[in-house]
Amino acid sequence: MAACELCEEGGGEVLFRNEQLRIVLVDDAQYPGFCRVIWNAHVAEMTDLQPEQRSVLMKTVCQVESALREVMQAEKINLASLGNMVPHLHWHLIPRFSDDAHFPSPVWAAVQRQTADDILAQRRALLPALRTAIVRNANCSA
Repeated sequence: MAACELCEEGGGEVLFRNEQLRIVLVDDAQYPGFCRVIWNAHVAEMTDLQPEQRSVLMKTVCQVESALREVMQAEKINLASLGNMVPHLHWHLIPRFSDDAHFPSPVWAAVQRQTADDILAQRRALLPALRTAIVRNANCSA
């Protein structure tokens, strides 16, 4: 098996970790608040998990989404589990705004515009509150 970056690295700033999964904040200048929920064990698909494990994973995804909605006040939260580039089970949670670089397309599409630096700075200023909300939500169910 080729090396897996999500087995070898955290995948971002680890905000919460337990035996099953971790929640990370991705350092993406265009998308402050971009998070991932990563299953710790190396599996590629949701159906590699037992039903109880799937429930834990999806509950955590929903908890992170709730924190993103509360703090970032985004127009939409995108959820994606692709794994084409890194076949290790993980979910992307991305706060989206009509003025973001790719809206309304996925963040992996062609750039549509440049978001103003002051707006990105305002969104980055929310990250301490987001960290707190994610940890609070995760600890409530741990």
